[in-house]
Amino acid sequence: MTECVLGVDLGTSAVKVSAVDRAGNIIAQEAFDYPLSQPQSGYSEQNPNDWVMSTTVAIVRLILDDHIDPAQITGISYSGQMHGLVLLDQDYHVLRPAILWNDTRTTAEREEIEQTMGDEFVRITGNRPLEGFTLPKLLWVKKHEPELWDKTAVFLTPKDYVRYRMTGKLGIDFSDATGTTLLDIHTNQWSQEICDRFEISDRILPPLVHSDDLVGTVTAEYAEFSGLSQDTKVFGGGADNACGALGAGILRPEVVLSSIGTSGVILKYEDHPTDAYQGQVQMEDHVVNDAYYSMGVTLAAGYSLSWYKKTFCADLTFEQMLNGAAASEIGAHGLLFTPYIVGERTPYADAEVRGSFIGVDATQTRGDFTRSVIEGVTFSFRDLLEIYRQAGAHFKRVVAIGGGAKSPLWLQMQADIFNVPVQKLENEQGPGLGATMIAAVGLGWYPDYQSCADQFVHVDQVYQPIPTNVERYNQIYALYHEVYPQTKDLTHQLQALKADH
Repeated sequence: MTECVLGVDLGTSAVKVSAVDRAGNIIAQEAFDYPLSQPQSGYSEQNPNDWVMSTTVAIVRLILDDHIDPAQITGISYSGQMHGLVLLDQDYHVLRPAILWNDTRTTAEREEIEQTMGDEFVRITGNRPLEGFTLPKLLWVKKHEPELWDKTAVFLTPKDYVRYRMTGKLGIDFSDATGTTLLDIHTNQWSQEICDRFEISDRILPPLVHSDDLVGTVTAEYAEFSGLSQDTKVFGGGADNACGALGAGILRPEVVLSSIGTSGVILKYEDHPTDAYQGQVQMEDHVVNDAYYSMGVTLAAGYSLSWYKKTFCADLTFEQMLNGAAASEIGAHGLLFTPYIVGERTPYADAEVRGSFIGVDATQTRGDFTRSVIEGVTFSFRDLLEIYRQAGAHFKRVVAIGGGAKSPLWLQMQADIFNVPVQKLENEQGPGLGATMIAAVGLGWYPDYQSCADQFVHVDQVYQPIPTNVERYNQIYALYHEVYPQTKDLTHQLQALKADH
């Protein structure tokens, strides 16, 4: 019987569950989606029970359709969308829809944190307060929904709620805990100072666990519900970006991850917390014990392209759309796109800024517009790389995962715009593979994450920068970098007019 582990990758739009054997081969995979609710502008919510139901459907399909014997499944771990707020009452029932990472209703709470603590907050947490983080969401509920706040017994992040429903055990791993901005990144304990300043009782803070800690086993109730064995061991898991880094083999400081999903991330491994970036990028605990990572986030990376396709290219397949971009040229015949369509996080922590097309003229084609969107998203990633370069970092290579790794055009574009070799992985599974690696190490299949990565992670192709393209993109990037400071006031005023009506 082939022993395997399950990696549960809980994304913003769907869950994907992968069954992986000891050698790192994916033997089966199932996915199931769930709805996103946006009841008001800037709101983004989901029903936590939809995550549980969808995860269960995917597991049942692995057992019934893919013929994975439950006795084969010796371990489970998780990767989850970060920062989401799940509130539970004293019976551990969900009190309200989860407020997600891309919800931007909490500007007033972010400002309150900045005014109350200033640089001290960055020193403790390694992060500036941003609308997407969990602490501002807690303060929003406290202010706007006091009756629910009074009923709150504990909060969790998304994957931790799913794990609780499977094991009956509460907990949050360190990588997701740092993403709440309630953890002291230097002591890896909940910050009493932050809790005291904002009158948050430590009774609502979940227990801290390491990603590869054995949290428990599958309960009898969930075993009956899903078909899993009660002997299946369940491990803590991690935040999606940390798991994505692990699944891409980002285990050394000179190798950087470029991840293009709904949002986009440039992520760098760190041996210890550092203030060299002065809060411009996030600093988080890694899923690897006693290691860290920093990351800059573009809020609308893949989302910019999916929005563009839905709005302007609904009649085309993605392949046809990308072919149009390839038929254009570097610089999209004088067209620039800034991907701030839902606000921005890094390097501009600005929830009110909005995107733009600059340089529109009557000679441009739809292919030019498509290319400008892809280039604009990639320029926003270069903004993130420049923060690291200015702090003295040097990169030997970039590992690309997500939507940007599925297109040769986009892979070469990244190499040219970043001026660094870009690797495409042979079996790019990102966070889901990282989740299976946590279970594999937790079970003792491998002594450490590096030996696990040597077996699980393989490079398919390397895209080298083309010098003439690099030079051309450097010129265009200099112009791109000017768009935000010259348009932010206009977009803020437009948002204010929109709000008035």
